[in-house]
Amino acid sequence: MIQVTTFLSRLIGLFAILLAITLITHRQATLVSLAALGRNPPLLFILGVVWLAVGLAIVLGHNVWSGGTWPVVLTLIGWLILIRGLLFLFLPPAASISLFTGLPFGLLFYLYTVIFLVFGLYLTYSGFHDL
Repeated sequence: MIQVTTFLSRLIGLFAILLAITLITHRQATLVSLAALGRNPPLLFILGVVWLAVGLAIVLGHNVWSGGTWPVVLTLIGWLILIRGLLFLFLPPAASISLFTGLPFGLLFYLYTVIFLVFGLYLTYSGFHDL
């Protein structure tokens, strides 16, 4: 199981780092895109399908609740992504829009992005530090 944990940690960690850097460098485009996405129920449905698939893949491949913080964090990520995907698929469109637009992205943009970056750094470090 440690190979799957290492792989997921590297994958999710590097993804989070690269995405956070991209978001920071393209703040205005990100905010415009998120606002447009929040007003489009069909796109939120597609996003729910993608989150469902990713969440299921992580949960089925890595449902580990012991072995330290690092593997449990990865398992929690999988479950949170899965639950989010299910919410976007089963909630009415108005509720999905409210769920998506409920966080003040514009107001707390840098805070969210820095948290995402630190999270990515933690996972990447955990995935590569054994080498």
